[in-house]
Amino acid sequence: MDLDALATARHDDWERLDALSRKARIDGPAADELIERYQAAASDLSLVQATAGSTALGDRLSVSLARARLRFTGAPENPLRQLAHFSLVGLPAALYRVRWLTLAVALATFVVAALYALWVAGDPRVLANLGSEEELRALAEEGFVAYYSENPAASFAGSVWTNNAWIAAQCVAFGITGVWVPYVVLQNAQNLGLTAAVMFAYDEADTFFLYIAPHGLLELTCVFVAAAAGLRIFWAWVAPGPRTRGAALAEDARALFSVAIGLVFFLLIAGLIEGFVTPAPWPWPVKIGIGALALAWLLVTMLVLGRRASRAGETGDLAAFDAGARRVVSG
Repeated sequence: MDLDALATARHDDWERLDALSRKARIDGPAADELIERYQAAASDLSLVQATAGSTALGDRLSVSLARARLRFTGAPENPLRQLAHFSLVGLPAALYRVRWLTLAVALATFVVAALYALWVAGDPRVLANLGSEEELRALAEEGFVAYYSENPAASFAGSVWTNNAWIAAQCVAFGITGVWVPYVVLQNAQNLGLTAAVMFAYDEADTFFLYIAPHGLLELTCVFVAAAAGLRIFWAWVAPGPRTRGAALAEDARALFSVAIGLVFFLLIAGLIEGFVTPAPWPWPVKIGIGALALAWLLVTMLVLGRRASRAGETGDLAAFDAGARRVVSG
């Protein structure tokens, strides 16, 4: 094959392909032309490689084809821009969708925990079923506090983080069952109430609240949010509205899995606070203040950034986020 003759014959076509590939925006007819010229140039490249192997002409044509291919397959944006969009728009929008359910789960948890605490602390027979006098006193006066410092801070923080992140992921993933989230909420409230009852019974209520507050403000809220996301997915299946049940479930599940991803990072902060701040020999106002700031970060993300993103039409849908991270032919 005469490569020079081929290059001369196809010169205008290849130049047009390059020109289309470099255009900032492409309308429908131009997009069709781009694809047609791409297919023709790909055939030319295949012919060149089959007859002459690796050549400068083939390399030049490969570059042109690669540039053209990116226009209709999309090119990923800067990862930092993707992360910023997710953190400031996608995740807040998803959190905003479950704000009222989060409040409902929080209230339900505290009511159930309070009822358990009052029941157990008010009846010595129920309290006795939890353990012997010596065991319960040791837990209230030593064990509760020792729990936060009996292991190295880093490993303890990592263990707490992975456990809580796993619970949050289960709430979202198994929310569709309709029973898993209530089970997790009830179990969490029961454990909280029983522990509080033991501490109250031995006049350690102040210790209970002081050691729970620094990390618990953010940690418990994250669990409430995860439970709310799971319930929202279940409700999308039960009452899809004008959407088909499958479409409603898919749409809400994609959006609310953003919550599960975001909670991993918030629970990491909670784990670090529990491992390094809660047992630290610092003034309690400082430790609780750190926990309050961490909670404020989550609430601002949910209520302030989330409201703004929701008003702009953002849903937190992971599919939309992925599409937004790519430039398509239409610009």
